[in-house]
Amino acid sequence: MRMTLEEEVQALRDRLGKLLRQLADASVQCIDEPKRPQIEVVVIRALLRLLCEDTHLLTIDANERSITHRLAIYLQDLLPAWHVDCEYNRKFDAPKRLDLTPDGTAKVNDTNGTTVFPDIIVHRRNTGVNLLVIEVKKTTSTRKDTKDLQKLRGFLESECYRYCYALFLKLKTGNGCVGIEPLEWIE
Repeated sequence: MRMTLEEEVQALRDRLGKLLRQLADASVQCIDEPKRPQIEVVVIRALLRLLCEDTHLLTIDANERSITHRLAIYLQDLLPAWHVDCEYNRKFDAPKRLDLTPDGTAKVNDTNGTTVFPDIIVHRRNTGVNLLVIEVKKTTSTRKDTKDLQKLRGFLESECYRYCYALFLKLKTGNGCVGIEPLEWIE
């Protein structure tokens, strides 16, 4: 007998809840300078919570900003020593800009770049300390991944921003099929 969509969603919530409880011991709440394995655990915990608590947003294919907002809340809960912001387009008081070349790298000493709005950043406001930048895309999006990947590489390579880590995250949304595609950490 085939499960209904509601039964499948509840089964997913039950499995994810169990995983969340298992990861609870891997807390990194007060880390000042987290390393990549610690950041990966934080991201996975936040994603599991998103899948558990906000399945409906993914199922109905809600706006990407609605989904990234919820993910940012869960990241903030796990990283209280940091600021977690959505679509934060400032570097101190100036607009955040990247001038990207056709191959996706950032031009050095860019002064006239394109204003950029990363989906989620983990940073310390007004310090220039930038830990993590995340670009999120839904599987229902018609846009290619290229621009998001270029932005992430630009944030890693730019002398202005120097993010420690960059993550491209693809979420499965709509049509009753929700989940997360493999995480793509940008080097």
